[in-house]
Amino acid sequence: LYNKSNYPPYAGGGGFIMDGPLAKRLHKTSETLELYPIDDVFLGMCLEVLKVAPIGHEGFKTFGIVKNKNSKMNKEPCFFRSMLVVHKLLPPELLQMWDLV
Repeated sequence: LYNKSNYPPYAGGGGFIMDGPLAKRLHKTSETLELYPIDDVFLGMCLEVLKVAPIGHEGFKTFGIVKNKNSKMNKEPCFFRSMLVVHKLLPPELLQMWDLV
């Protein structure tokens, strides 16, 4: 389906931040490309047309977080404070995280 050997750089679908003008440009660009079934890659394809490169940030934990389940650190707000997006937490864990922060 994809005619190049590598996907363009893309932002993981778990979360990303962009300004309004970029969102509008992405919307217009998306209408000029054939829809690709992997949404993250399609976003990368649109960004590539716009010559915009996604930038990684340590606060996006789209593959989950590594933590020792028995660690006292899990109860420390500072452990979660710098995280913007966290995947693979169960609802009770998310509620606990937000209560701490």
